[in-house]
Amino acid sequence: MKTNRTKLLWSAAALSFVLAAAPLGAQQPDQEQILRLAGQIRKKIVTLNNYSVFDHITFGLKHGASGGYVVVVGGYASRPTLKKSISRVVGKIESVESVVNQIEVLPTSGHDEDIRFATYAKIYGHPALSRYNPNRGTPIYGLHRRVALGISNDPPLGPHPIHIIVNNGHVTLEGIVDTESDKTIAGLQANSVSGVFSVTNNLQVLQAPKKKK
Repeated sequence: MKTNRTKLLWSAAALSFVLAAAPLGAQQPDQEQILRLAGQIRKKIVTLNNYSVFDHITFGLKHGASGGYVVVVGGYASRPTLKKSISRVVGKIESVESVVNQIEVLPTSGHDEDIRFATYAKIYGHPALSRYNPNRGTPIYGLHRRVALGISNDPPLGPHPIHIIVNNGHVTLEGIVDTESDKTIAGLQANSVSGVFSVTNNLQVLQAPKKKK
């Protein structure tokens, strides 16, 4: 059974956060306030209905002119609606002065959609990685019904710790896995998909490798 800590990390697996340094002479930010705001932003994004396993979102905070914060959002979205939704929900958070949205909307060509489908099936259908699949009770072949509309328009539901970003045939894996072995397997599975030009494996490992005695 996964710990609450693992679940918390997984829920933010495809989000990263950075705080821009305060100008010299400026009042230093309250770290507790910063962490609370970052948590609010993460929650707003990961609970959006159109946020999925095929998206990777990053955000940073800058000090605004009126004492609040400017949120700079980046990363990749598989649907244009996600980019708009993030601006809307983050902009409503108290202490957020404005949102600078630099999210890139990914291509939805038939080639990239086929790669999304095949990579998802290869990774989440692998015996060693199936425990990461929130829908593991549903056979992977059941996903074929989604292909007609494009899998990015009808993605598998639930929190996925391994996010699959496909950009013109190039695949990037983002998120968190339990072990270095899981990271390696996920990379190999993605590399085995037909039509993939390259794979960048940015998965983070939750458990540090054991030191040899």
